[in-house]
Amino acid sequence: MQAELHHLQLTAQARSNASALEELAAWLSSAEAPAKLWLHCADRVLNLPELRAIQGRAGEAGIELVRVQANTALGLVAAAALGLETSLEPAAATTEQAGLAEPEPNTLTIHRGTLRSGDHLEVPGTLLVLGDVNPGARVSAGGDVCVWGRLRGVAHAGSGGQETARIVALQLRPLQLRIAGAVARGPEDQPPAGFCEQAVLRGRAIAIEPAEPQWPLQAGGASGSPNPTRPSPRPPS
Repeated sequence: MQAELHHLQLTAQARSNASALEELAAWLSSAEAPAKLWLHCADRVLNLPELRAIQGRAGEAGIELVRVQANTALGLVAAAALGLETSLEPAAATTEQAGLAEPEPNTLTIHRGTLRSGDHLEVPGTLLVLGDVNPGARVSAGGDVCVWGRLRGVAHAGSGGQETARIVALQLRPLQLRIAGAVARGPEDQPPAGFCEQAVLRGRAIAIEPAEPQWPLQAGGASGSPNPTRPSPRPPS
């Protein structure tokens, strides 16, 4: 069984009534293993013993802590000391577990690295993957799905029903495409050399078209020529 990719968003410090380890324990009660975990710390600054305890508790449950994101560089010091992946994320993009600050539907999430079989990445706004999406991996976004690489897994754009969303990739060869409620298989022929492609809804069917390599930062910002140069993918049987 391949490990899926999970995200845990800690509550912001000002609204937190529990320790980070306690929040992890509550989350683990419903988490499925094996899995990989990205820990979003918001403005919480975890020291080395705290983060080591979180890593150990998650490991006991079959979940590997692989990445820590925080609003400040200070919040990443312990993670770097443990050899974990780290990245800064803007405070405005943080989703709080308490539901007091839901993400805007037009936010952009950037994932750096290849998604492998078993990985599942879901975001509320537009998703930009700087890497490949391999067969067996799934990506889902409330807005556009943009892949600066090869898309060979499953992609769902407009997961909240946004029919103007699109799926764009340097090489668009997914196992399955979904835009809003429409579903289709990916194309099987070779992509045209020197062009990136996009999948968009034309009527109620998904069509494949050439795409400009300038992707919107807002969800639902789909645009493109209405004149497809290749046939639409086949609907699934």
